[in-house]
Amino acid sequence: MIWVFFLGPIFALLVFAIPAFAQSMPENASAKSYGDGWDCNVGYRLVGDSCAAVVAPENAYETNRTYGPGWECFHGFRKVDETACVAVVVPDGGFLDPSGERWQCLRGFLKVDDICQEVVVPENAHLVDGSYGSAWECERGFERMGTRCDAIAVPINGYLNGSRYGQPWTCERGFFEQDGLCEAVAIPDFAYFDDATYGEGWKCQRGYEASGTACEAIDIPANAHLDRSGNRWECNRNFQKSKGQCVFNN
Repeated sequence: MIWVFFLGPIFALLVFAIPAFAQSMPENASAKSYGDGWDCNVGYRLVGDSCAAVVAPENAYETNRTYGPGWECFHGFRKVDETACVAVVVPDGGFLDPSGERWQCLRGFLKVDDICQEVVVPENAHLVDGSYGSAWECERGFERMGTRCDAIAVPINGYLNGSRYGQPWTCERGFFEQDGLCEAVAIPDFAYFDDATYGEGWKCQRGYEASGTACEAIDIPANAHLDRSGNRWECNRNFQKSKGQCVFNN
């Protein structure tokens, strides 16, 4: 009898709690598979305390998912304010991209606001693929001058170097640039051509040193030898330079 006294109130509480839980779950809902509470069924969304049927707007289809708005726009339409699907307007010279929600311009056209503007390619130029900047480039041998391509004036004894920046031509071997021309390198006796980008364009042979525009034989003092360059001398070990000579280093 004592256990009845204690279990009676608990049983009564459960009896009243079950209907209360059932009443709190609206139509078109199901209890969660784990945890407490409930979710709206597929095709329904929570509106206030009830589950209302998903109504797809025109040009949309139901997704049959429990998340999101429950609908998506057809290909070629885009969502506006989460309430409608409007057609994607593709301008002349454009095409609908694979997403079905945007458009891009065809090759030979550039996007300008809401239109595709045809690229005007000047003479001696060709189209290039680029997402920004100019859509054309000049042919080899021509350089851009505003909206046209002018022939590059290459001096005699020069050649096009194909550089996109700086001087578009380079002097042939044995010539150097001077005032827009390619002048021949004057190589003195006992010298050879040097194609370094700096200097006179020539270097003295081993055993000679530059003196103005000539190469003169190096006068090597006693106890000295030519250095690594071959165009200067240095003292032997245990000797040091003093007044153009090599003296013993005590």
